[in-house]
Amino acid sequence: MSDSALPRWRDRRFLVLLALGFSAGLPLPLTAFTLRQWFSESGVSLGAIGLTALIGLAYSLKFLWAPVLDHAAPPLFRALGRRRGWLASIQPVLALAILALGLTNPGADAAVTVAVAVAVAFLSASQDIVIDAYRIEVLEEREQGYGLACYVWGYRAALLAAGGGALAMAEFGGWSFAFAACAAMVGVGFAAVLAAPEPGRAPPEAPPDWAGRLRVAIVEPFADFLRRRYWFAILAFVALFKLGEALAGIMTAPFYRELGFSRLEVASVSSVFGLFATLLGALAGGWLVARIGTGRALVLTGITQMLSNLMYVALAHAGHDIRMLFAQVGVENFTDGLADAAFVTYLSALTSRSFTATQYALLSSLAAVPLRTLGASSGWLAEMLGWPNFFLLTTAAALPAMGIMLWLLKNLPPPPPKETPSG
Repeated sequence: MSDSALPRWRDRRFLVLLALGFSAGLPLPLTAFTLRQWFSESGVSLGAIGLTALIGLAYSLKFLWAPVLDHAAPPLFRALGRRRGWLASIQPVLALAILALGLTNPGADAAVTVAVAVAVAFLSASQDIVIDAYRIEVLEEREQGYGLACYVWGYRAALLAAGGGALAMAEFGGWSFAFAACAAMVGVGFAAVLAAPEPGRAPPEAPPDWAGRLRVAIVEPFADFLRRRYWFAILAFVALFKLGEALAGIMTAPFYRELGFSRLEVASVSSVFGLFATLLGALAGGWLVARIGTGRALVLTGITQMLSNLMYVALAHAGHDIRMLFAQVGVENFTDGLADAAFVTYLSALTSRSFTATQYALLSSLAAVPLRTLGASSGWLAEMLGWPNFFLLTTAAALPAMGIMLWLLKNLPPPPPKETPSG
């Protein structure tokens, strides 16, 4: 196949990945930002809103059931093959769970809403496992970069649809209508599955017993990582790098609401404008990594990410000021994109060539556990400290990771980029 863009767009695999990225991105805002906006409007306490961070633990722990999805036959649609069969089995149930979430009433019984949101997160994480495996298997190595780009653009479009789009739909049709519309959008991914080619590669060889399969899928990649120098410091850095952002992000929806911003203001600024700021930051971050190297880019972007939380403090003092909201969202999302580019490059360099996909998934999943658990305390901290002091605390929360990062870069510089094998 030609390397030009036009033949690639004619290749249905890339259009399928665009649609699958959209399906993968839809549930995340519905169990995070959008859900917290709904909770804050329903009068749920800040402490309870903070606990919604625990809903996302499914995304952090998905490696635990990934071996089942990797080796077992799908319960339905087996004629579609292993990967498409699992996706076709998961997606209709996911759509029903999103629909059911919109029919709950957090003001009357928040526990029921959270329980259904946990089910949505579990099904969403399961879908992610299969989509990641499908993306890797359906493309040749030289096509992976373009395929990932298609997936990311679909994913970002879904974040906009289920974030700002859901808030706008809730404004005109209510929350049940917004969640029902998002449930229907999962059909984009289901249609893509029906139109997609099944990867032609045979399943990887694995021991016949489940203990052996779990050893190959989980134990061996971890054992390889734990044999490295300073492995504990690496894990500590990875776990803490996004802590300040996580604490602040969980409280964003109630913070904006308390300042008097409407749904449409939040949707247009935080979701639409914020999306483009993030994409621009990611592009700039990629350029920066190529220009000055991973280590120096990690230091520079880590500092800007930490200082960007001070914009929340400025907004807290400014109050209901739409220009300051644009400034805060723009700076925070741009620096987030910058830092993500350097951070993902650093993580990718840490993975072993023998366990690239599995080790990266395990490392990123486990790294998110402290964020999900410590983030649950953000509501109580905000109530106790007040907004300005709370956001000062989230800024300071990045300091431990910055210290560990500087020590690691001095004692364990990032390895040079891995050469792509020819042929």
